[in-house]
Parts: sequence; structure tokens; C-alpha cells
Amino acid sequence: MIASTAIKTTAAPSFRQGDERLVKLTTNAALKVSTLLSKQGRPNGVLRVAVVGGGCSGLQYKMDLQDGPASRDILVESAGVRVVVDPKSALYVTGSELDYVNALDGGFKVKNPNAATSCSCGESFTA
Repeated sequence: MIASTAIKTTAAPSFRQGDERLVKLTTNAALKVSTLLSKQGRPNGVLRVAVVGGGCSGLQYKMDLQDGPASRDILVESAGVRVVVDPKSALYVTGSELDYVNALDGGFKVKNPNAATSCSCGESFTA
């Protein structure tokens, strides 16, 4: 019997590099994301920005802090923060700016040039 040896290969994630034409963070948003990543013990983490079905207008933003990009993601560095977007969501967020407003009705706000309409709460949109 011939012994076979398994060759272990560690493939690097196959993500693409993008630029701020996809998504851009303001200074306030970058500061808030950096603070949140530090609090979670993820100094090299990323902010995932995605578009999912839902909300009163049909589409809504979903943001999450993660350890790093996944396969097929587009990685953008903006204001010192690494942001990842999946290819499907990239169709909806191209050209968007993410801001953080520190007010009573504040939080993360997306200025999206692709949004045809948005609801009164500002949490969902149509494209």
C-alpha cells in the first residue's frame, strides 16, 4: 500500500481592493468605528457595510464589526478604517458616505446617491 501525504495549503482570502469611490467614511464615523473596534479587542478589524431586504422602503443597511474580510469582499481603507462590502451590496452603496452624528436621534447615517427614495426614519431606502 502506498502512503499518501496530504498537502495542507493555507489559501489567503480572495478579496479585492477597492477605493473610496465605493464607500467613504467621515472623520466622525472613522473615530467611532475605531473606538468600537478597540473596545471589542479587534484593533485590526473591519466594518462590514451591507444592504439587505427589509425596512419600510424595501432595502436597509446592515453594519457589523468583524475580524477581517471574507472571500469575494471588496476592501476599502477610508480615514484609517478598513471597510468591507460584499459584491451584491456594492451595487447599492457605490458613492456613499458614512457619517456618525452624536445627537439624540444620531448614530450612523448613510448619504447614498443611489437611493431613489428613503423612508422618514432614514433607516431604509429604494434604489
